[in-house]
Amino acid sequence: MMPAPETTLAIVFQLTQLLLVVLAAPLLTGWVNQCQAWLQNRSGAGVLQPYRVLHKLFRKDAVMAHNASWLFRITPYIVFGCMWLAAAIIPVIAADLPFSRAADVIALVGVFALARMFIALAAMDIGTAFGSMGARREMLVSFLAEPALLMVLFTASMISHSTQLPSIVQALAHHEFVLYPSLAFAALAFVIVLLAENARIPVDNPGTHLELTMIHEAMILEYSARHLALIEWASSLKLFAYISIGIALFLPHGIAAVGDWAGLPLALALLVPKLMLAGAGLALLEAVSAKMRIFRAPEFLGTAFLLAVLGLLIHFLLGA
Repeated sequence: MMPAPETTLAIVFQLTQLLLVVLAAPLLTGWVNQCQAWLQNRSGAGVLQPYRVLHKLFRKDAVMAHNASWLFRITPYIVFGCMWLAAAIIPVIAADLPFSRAADVIALVGVFALARMFIALAAMDIGTAFGSMGARREMLVSFLAEPALLMVLFTASMISHSTQLPSIVQALAHHEFVLYPSLAFAALAFVIVLLAENARIPVDNPGTHLELTMIHEAMILEYSARHLALIEWASSLKLFAYISIGIALFLPHGIAAVGDWAGLPLALALLVPKLMLAGAGLALLEAVSAKMRIFRAPEFLGTAFLLAVLGLLIHFLLGA
């Protein structure tokens, strides 16, 4: 039996989104880095620098420790696959793509957690002090960030009466315009979670290798060549995925509605300024912030959880 034209078109657009996110993720990272350079009165390396780095790493020969197990070897591929899958699940250009309904927001958080578990285990696999230290710090951050992220997603789920991201987008973007105070608190909490989960200032500093500051970088010090390239690419995909979640929850207007295939060009056109604005805002937040001590991270992420729960309670008690 031949697939229906609508099904074939949906698959085509799903493949388009898959290619879009995997190719545009390094560009988003380059844009954030370039905005940081401008804010620091530097010229910067350009928005294409992440592509140059990936090209250089893929051409090198991988070097591994003699005691590296199979877990250490396959982790970059698993982490990259998880981040690519997460970016494919999130409605980026349309709300009714096939992969978008394959998992709800709880499963999406589980995909992020799966990648984190493998990278932490791989960091401890070699037995280096830096790897084990980074893994412990990463688990501390995730232990505090994941509940806050779930509360943010549950706030949007209660408004839309669904845990499916396409349904959330439909409820928030394609119905009458309503201002939800609960989403304002959820947005503040989400920004804090985004900074923590993507190893950004003030929780982490991706541009340093100092022992007292690094978390994510400490876990990947033993990787090189194609394995390091996949991990760096996966980090860009994770940042793209989190910003896409923020757009879907708090700025979903422009994402094509169910069955509105004619609205996809507009969705693609609006996606670019949204990503540019989000990247510039992230760079600005990092420019005006300072790296905090790791022992202050629980207070910082505890604030995110408090804001997210407050937003959930405001909607539950007041319906706003």
